[in-house]
Amino acid sequence: QVHLVESGGGLVQAGGSLRLSCVASGSFFSINAMGWYRQAPGKQRELVATITSGGREAYVDSVKGRFTISRDNAENTVYLQMNSLKPEDTAVYYCNARVRTYAYTPVSVDHWGQGTQVTVSS
Repeated sequence: QVHLVESGGGLVQAGGSLRLSCVASGSFFSINAMGWYRQAPGKQRELVATITSGGREAYVDSVKGRFTISRDNAENTVYLQMNSLKPEDTAVYYCNARVRTYAYTPVSVDHWGQGTQVTVSS
C-alpha cells in the first residue's frame, strides 16, 4: 500500500553533485522517518542518512560534510543532496520509509523504493 519512487541518480565525475528525491505515496497514516541506503556490488546495504519527522538528521561517517538529507513532510518527500562525490559513493541508492499504516494500531513497517543508480567516475 506504500509506494516509494526514487529519482535523481546518474553518472557524474568525482567532485560533482547529485540530488536524489524520493516520494512516498499510497495508503498510510504517517511516516515516522525516512532515509537513504545504498548498496554497492558485492557489498551489503548500508544506511547513508536518515531523518525523523521532527527533522533530526543522522549520517554514516563516510558522507558527513558532503551529503545532506532533508524532507518535505507535506509532500512525503525526502531528498539527499550529495556533494563532493567520490568513486566509493557508487552504488544503488534506496529510499526507505518507516510507515505507520493505520491510526488505530501502533505498528510501523519499513518500505523500500526500487533504487536509483549513482555512478561516480574517477
